[in-house]
Amino acid sequence: MFSVELNDLDKHIGALIGHSPWKTVSQEMIQAFADATGDHQWIHLDEERARRESPWKSTVAHGFLTVSLIPLLNQQVIDVQGKSASINYGLNKLRFPAAVKSGSAIRSRMELLDVSRVDDQRTLATYRTTVEIQGEDKPACVAENLVMYVA
Repeated sequence: MFSVELNDLDKHIGALIGHSPWKTVSQEMIQAFADATGDHQWIHLDEERARRESPWKSTVAHGFLTVSLIPLLNQQVIDVQGKSASINYGLNKLRFPAAVKSGSAIRSRMELLDVSRVDDQRTLATYRTTVEIQGEDKPACVAENLVMYVA
């Protein structure tokens, strides 16, 4: 894990911060996300039909499930010291180049794109987070995500 003082974060603009450990996306996680969001499309939940009819021959995670795992993954990559809180501030860009099949392992790859001081208490960091799928050429997700650090 990369540890850095908030006041020194800007020294790492343009750098690869690191990779998270791999995390398996289980069918149970996909089911729970479907239940929480009401998105019960068969490509996510019907394992037998997905094997027969889907281009992936498997159920797949919702794209927004993948995005929702970014904070969990990224907090295992970077530890910003000297802050009282980290707030998910939003996304500038988001793409889903490949689907995450049920049972696949994913990890995040974090790059620091920008750091800007908002005021005496807040610093906004922009990261490019690429969610990689183990054994696949294309990533599941590429997001330009924003984190507001509160001193």
